[in-house]
Amino acid sequence: MIKITIQTAGLMVLLGLLVGDFVLGWFNSNVKSNTQQKEPSSSGTAADNQDQSCFCHLTGILDDCFCDIESIDVFNNFKIYPNIRKLTERDYFRYYKVNLKRPCPFWPDDGHCSIKDCHVEPCPESMIPVGIKAGNYNKYSQAANTMSDMEECEQAHELGAINSTLSNRSKEAFEDWARHDDAQDHFCELDDETSPDAEYVDLLLNPERYTGYKGPSAWRVWNSIYEENCFKPRSVYRPLNPLAPSRGDDDGEGFYNWLEGLCLEKRVFYRLISGLHSSINIHLCAEYLLDEGWGKALWGPNVQEFRQRFDPAETKGEGTRRLKNLYFLYLIELRALSKVAPYFERAIVNLYTGNAQEDAATKDLLLRIFNETKAFPMHFDEKSMFAGHKMEAKTLKEEFRLHFKNISRIMDCVGCSKCRLWGKLQTQGLGTALKILFSEKEIKSLAEKNPSKGFQLTRQEIVALLNGFGRLSTSIKELHNFGTLLKERR
Repeated sequence: MIKITIQTAGLMVLLGLLVGDFVLGWFNSNVKSNTQQKEPSSSGTAADNQDQSCFCHLTGILDDCFCDIESIDVFNNFKIYPNIRKLTERDYFRYYKVNLKRPCPFWPDDGHCSIKDCHVEPCPESMIPVGIKAGNYNKYSQAANTMSDMEECEQAHELGAINSTLSNRSKEAFEDWARHDDAQDHFCELDDETSPDAEYVDLLLNPERYTGYKGPSAWRVWNSIYEENCFKPRSVYRPLNPLAPSRGDDDGEGFYNWLEGLCLEKRVFYRLISGLHSSINIHLCAEYLLDEGWGKALWGPNVQEFRQRFDPAETKGEGTRRLKNLYFLYLIELRALSKVAPYFERAIVNLYTGNAQEDAATKDLLLRIFNETKAFPMHFDEKSMFAGHKMEAKTLKEEFRLHFKNISRIMDCVGCSKCRLWGKLQTQGLGTALKILFSEKEIKSLAEKNPSKGFQLTRQEIVALLNGFGRLSTSIKELHNFGTLLKERR
């Protein structure tokens, strides 16, 4: 395995300055001058410093990649967030088919959360755009979606017998559509969309927010993810684990010494999971039930809850690490979007809903986002992963994939239906991003007008990928909002 090292601190500082100047110059062509921050006053009180402690160390170059946090903030908040928010409001991306009734495969079911805000309201079939509920999940053009049931049955019958009227090439193409799910190296356990328990959910009507779901049931889910799937031996204690024996004043130094001693791939795995966990926690802090009101609940940012989860003083320094892992995860998914752009740039991919005008506008917006991602100058280099001895790299990649796939199955153990919905979606989004990053050759060899042989994405994966990245983009935007709120407390 390749471990990235920087030989001297001076080289790192010099590189940071050079890269930082280049990127800020690149961004400044589109960022207005009113985004410049004023110099902090030297007369700030201790309370002022405490209010800003969540962010005072959230700066500089991230570990394992040459990108600084400030550049990501500007890039996301001004270039990505406005467009990704619009995209996820489009019909193609707002309806997600999911099975929330799958039993937990690892321990007896705790029973579903009875809190009203945990409930998910499924969308009636009559409300789903005709092109989406047609059921041809792997086909994007109008022609593919208007294929009659009779034609599909006839094709299936023909493929099951020796039929001399079909050329070998045609048979191969049709079979590729039918079996591609089994042939792909999926990083997630995908829901069976044909199951009677799978239902469409309108994500805009079931937003991710704090539902009140907490305690041992929620802790057990995350404990299982970290303790059993992040390559960690039981002898190493994870900081602030509520289900682990008390470690007194342990600041996690032993854990991070162990983490830094891992190969890059296993270190990246932990940081991805930590970043996902941090992103979810930011959403819960940003959409918190502030007041039940008279018949209408008031949701909004809870600064105290945010500080409890991310303030270094409240978390023994863990808060800054958690937030940096969020930025690292953002870079991973950003890289995946830039790599998969050629797949969507083909004319055969129409994101079909049945409304031609809507579909054209949706694809145009999606391609604009892809153009922004491709222009970003400091992408994570995924080629540094699994680049050692061929057989060892192959074994490690498979271990990496199976561990993440197991995490996607743990999401069926979440007791709150709304938390389960968004946990499954964001986990699948990350799994799809990983699938893309390690399918570079297949994506490059895609044909313009023929079915995608070797690499395909289902509609379920596409919706999860863009909504999952949208959640990360929102998290970084919310960090800016929380910073503003903390300043206003002075």
